[in-house]
Amino acid sequence: MLSISRTPHGGHPSSNSFEPLTSSKPTLADLLTIESSASIFYSYARELELCAIFSDEGVNSTLLVPTNKAVMALHRKPHQGPETVSGDVTISEEEFDSISKRNVEKWISAHIIPESPITLESKTYPTLLHRKTVSFTALPKSDPKAAEWTRVLVNGDVHIIGMKEVR
Repeated sequence: MLSISRTPHGGHPSSNSFEPLTSSKPTLADLLTIESSASIFYSYARELELCAIFSDEGVNSTLLVPTNKAVMALHRKPHQGPETVSGDVTISEEEFDSISKRNVEKWISAHIIPESPITLESKTYPTLLHRKTVSFTALPKSDPKAAEWTRVLVNGDVHIIGMKEVR
């Protein structure tokens, strides 16, 4: 899992006239675009309106991004949602697309903490998914001089393998 976060740094471009959106600092969308190990997560996220927050410099969020390898290892992919025991129920293609999109939105929302910067040591944060939290716990016997993200587990069993920050 990668941790990508945005911290505050300044104002917004004027909305009264046309100006190209330029920034000397990369956005979360920029970081996700160049992070090849997160391409599956970002591919799912780009299909949602929620993705706009990744380009918004005024939004401070922390993303917990599963690697491509982690997504590929999932028994059920994000668009499939939880397994149901509905038997031979037939739904239209439109209903299927709507359900799939809703499943992806829930999955992406569960990986976004609407706060940045955050402290990773033994703390729980709400995510954008209603009633879903993410907990960080300190690893026993970790090197206190190592980067903070290397010394914690996410939800008790997931290691963070890298961290990128936009300031």
